[in-house]
This record gives sequence, C-alpha cells and structure tokens, in this order.
Amino acid sequence: MTRADRLALLDWDRKELALKTQAELLGLNRSGLYYTPRQPGPEELGIKHEIDKIFTQHPYYGSRRISAALRRQGLVVNRKAVQRHMREMGLAAIYPGPNLSRRNHDHKVFPYLLRNVVIDCPDFVWGTDITYIRLTRGWMYLVAIMDWYSRYIVSWELSDSLDTSFVVAAVKRGLGTATPGIINSDQGTQYTAVEYIDAVLSAGVRISMDGKGRAIDNVFTERFWRSLKYEEVYPNEYYTPREAREGINRYIDFYNYERPHQSLGYRTPAEVYRADAGATIPSAVIHRSSQEGGNSSLNHPHSMS
Repeated sequence: MTRADRLALLDWDRKELALKTQAELLGLNRSGLYYTPRQPGPEELGIKHEIDKIFTQHPYYGSRRISAALRRQGLVVNRKAVQRHMREMGLAAIYPGPNLSRRNHDHKVFPYLLRNVVIDCPDFVWGTDITYIRLTRGWMYLVAIMDWYSRYIVSWELSDSLDTSFVVAAVKRGLGTATPGIINSDQGTQYTAVEYIDAVLSAGVRISMDGKGRAIDNVFTERFWRSLKYEEVYPNEYYTPREAREGINRYIDFYNYERPHQSLGYRTPAEVYRADAGATIPSAVIHRSSQEGGNSSLNHPHSMS
C-alpha cells in the first residue's frame, strides 16, 4: 500500500480513534500529517463539481465549451479559470486527442498498437485511465484498469494526488491476477513515468499509447466513468476519503458482478470475463516483436473502431 493510500484511509473527524493512533496503525510519520494545503472555498468546489458533471456527460468538451455551458447555468467564470480548474482536476477533452493527464515531453512515448486489431478474448487488451472524484470538501482521483473485451474492472486505486504511485499500485495489483497481451493508456505523465513503464514491461506486457485523434479508444472507460458517477458518486455526497473508497468499492463490485450490460448480451462483465478466460490470445501478442518495431504483426482484417 502506497503512502497516498494510507493517507486516504485517515479519518480526521473520527473521535473514538485518535489521529496519532491511526497514523501508528497505518505506519505513517505524524510529522508530515499536519501540513494542510489551502482548502478550496465553496464557490470553487461548486464550479469544479459542475465542470465534472459537464465533462462526464460530454468528455469531448474543451474549456471553451465548458465555459459556455457554465454561463448557461448562470455561473460567472472566465475561460482561464475553467482551464486552471481543469488542469487541477486532470481533465482535458478527448478530442482531438485523449489526454486526461498531462504529458511530460521528456518521458518516453510508446506507439499505438491497436489499429485494425480485433479484441476477441479476455486479457488481450487492458485499458487504464484516471478520473476526478468529488468530495464534499475537496476531491480525489480514481484510476481503473479495465479488460476491454468483457468491460471487467480488473483493478482500481484512489488517491488524493495525481502522482504516479497510485497508478503503479493499480497496475501491479491487476498484474497479480492475470497477464494481458497489451495495456493501452493515454500519454499522460503517470503513464510515461519510468515506474509505470518498468512495472508493465517487466511483466512481459506490451505498452500501447493513444495518439491524436484516437478518442474512440477510451469509449469503454468513459462509459464506466459516467455510470459510476451518475449511479454512485453524485447521489452519495462523500464527506471523507474513507466514504469515497467504500462507495466506489461497493459500486465496482456491483458493476462487475451484478449489473448486466446490453452490449454483452445482458450478461455481467464478470460472467463474460470468466466464461472466456483462458481463451487463446492471438499468437501475434504471444510472440512479441520489440516494442519499437511497430504493430504490423498485430493487424487483423477488421478495424478497431
């Protein structure tokens, strides 16, 4: 468990268990607990929450359209402020290029491997993405690892910052249960970081990264974000990180094991994932060429649309 994970478990308002005791149980140094950054005011939080709603419904909206949508709701906010809020929230429109986390141009970017690929079995391609989770007095960030064939959420992590550690923790947890052929992501800082790349490649998994104009590749995860927020996050105002973690955990269990999907023939993701588990991953993935060698060996007759 990362330090961010342990910090997220702290309950600052819990009276029956002192903060000192909680820190000791979680293995945290108390000296670093009492720095509290500027808390956002109610107006800023309200605007961020509305941006989150608009972006969840329309992930192709950039700051200009979101500013216009906010003004239609009677909120007076200029575009520069919206851009700043979106940067802090880790949001950027998925068109013309999906990039929900900002790219570090000094980091390595991997080629896109999924053009013309048919995903016809579990653990062939996993996708990973990050979203903003609102709290009553702040916000957190959620990363999810999804099996694209079944829509099954393989792993997830919640963090109070956009550092790389919570993404790596989610990936390692997922890789502890299965090994996909490919993991696809955007080109954000978390996914171009050395820690992430090493974790994936050391497991023998190929890395694919979205290029410009590949907004459609994120559609499965965007639908999951929308379902999660409208069915769980928005109806239940989370006061603490603990409440957010418990609610999201409860919803993902429901999503995986109970919620039927029309696109899956009204089966659940877990039913599809388990029913076809062990299916043969195409030999092009098993016999991997070098990561820099292009993706011609992965081409199939039908396009990944």
